[in-house]
Amino acid sequence: MTETKDPGPSREETEKKKGRMNLNRVEMPKQEPEDRRRNFDEVATGYTYEMAMEEASRCIQCKKRNCQQGCPVNIDIPDFIKHLQDGNIEAASRVLKAKTSLPGICGRVCPQELQCENSCTLNKKGAPVAIGRLERFIADWERSQGAVSTPEIAPSTGKCVAVVGTGPSGLTVASDLAIRGHQVTMFEALHVAGGVLMYGIPEFRLPKEIVQREVQYVASLGVDIQLDTVIGINYSLDELLNTKYHAVYLATGAGLPQFLRVPGENLNMVYSANEFLTRTNLMKAYLYPEYATPVKMGKKVAVIGGGNVAMDSARCAVRLGAQEVYVVYRRTRQEMPARLEEVENAEEEGIHFHFLCNPTGFISDGRNNVSAMELIRMKLGEPDASGRRRPVPIEGSEYTMDVDTVIVSLGTSPNPLISSTTPDLETSRWGTVVTDERGKTSKARVWAGGDIVSGGATVISAMGEGRRAASAMHEFLSQ
Repeated sequence: MTETKDPGPSREETEKKKGRMNLNRVEMPKQEPEDRRRNFDEVATGYTYEMAMEEASRCIQCKKRNCQQGCPVNIDIPDFIKHLQDGNIEAASRVLKAKTSLPGICGRVCPQELQCENSCTLNKKGAPVAIGRLERFIADWERSQGAVSTPEIAPSTGKCVAVVGTGPSGLTVASDLAIRGHQVTMFEALHVAGGVLMYGIPEFRLPKEIVQREVQYVASLGVDIQLDTVIGINYSLDELLNTKYHAVYLATGAGLPQFLRVPGENLNMVYSANEFLTRTNLMKAYLYPEYATPVKMGKKVAVIGGGNVAMDSARCAVRLGAQEVYVVYRRTRQEMPARLEEVENAEEEGIHFHFLCNPTGFISDGRNNVSAMELIRMKLGEPDASGRRRPVPIEGSEYTMDVDTVIVSLGTSPNPLISSTTPDLETSRWGTVVTDERGKTSKARVWAGGDIVSGGATVISAMGEGRRAASAMHEFLSQ
């Protein structure tokens, strides 16, 4: 058998494309730092029609779709951009909706610079097409038109599926299976659907109106959403499987915060980032007293950690009135897991970064409130299991920093409620649910994905896991 190789573009075609390469990436307008420090309105204000058309025109429509391969949910990126180039935004939206139910969310919070845009051919010249911004533009355009394009729904299969958790992974599974004709019910422990998109990510980065519109889109596909229902308390996982549900998808996320485990961590005004952001975002403390959820904020705030959650916490603290906000991270800027865009936004808003130092304890003011933080300086040693260089304490380098509020942002792990009430559900020593590559758990008819499996990743990664699991569940339900 002879393999036929793709000849690729001819030299003439390549030279022609090089000749019309536009490396002037259109920047996204955003609020000025001094203005946005005082409000929770969205920082980036989005492309205008003219900006979107100009940016879309930069796509050279490569035959080899590296950008699509870089997308965890395999969106047909060149196709939706081609429709934009032709001025057909409605058709572009249909292409997007074929692979994602959450374009307005992904266009705002996905790390495109590490995924689709990183694979863009123009990235070799340092100016990838702004795929995420175009995705956001299309979603916002559809919202402004008041019309929603929905895919064709397959005839009913008569099979029922329970999805536990309404974050990005759960919403993806629910929409994928509903489109394939299965009856889907989602269970949400909180009073509003959206999971981490609602309680974790601040309004200025992801407006809750956007989240709720995309939740309503999933509901419009025929998905039933049951709020205020905790699986593990109201119903056990086995009760779901023993009643009308033929399969269950677990997507309860990772909401259990990790702490430093150092002296003084129980003092007043030492928050977990999870509590701080939930109060601020979900309970709308930033609108106090309109919403009856106060969050006490001091003048000197230290945020411990270097991820996106730490950036969100620091930027919320600024907006809630803190005079000085420090991000304390035990490695260097180079090893920070936060998106570069979020770090730059934080710096523009006046947040100070302290690298290569780590807290060793917190000091009380005598009334059980934190008044200072003890730290030790660090240096970088050999790489650890994550591939990043391990921070090593420098003996004799201890010092103190005056602070009156601390927010600990060291990551999270899954809530053990479901695993503790389901003995035959295999979990790892970190509490995450063990699955195969398509999301199948050790328990019959149960799949899982998102942070309950990974322990904490990106929105689009959680959606990718949901897509793979939905495909496997559909195969099972079709037998």
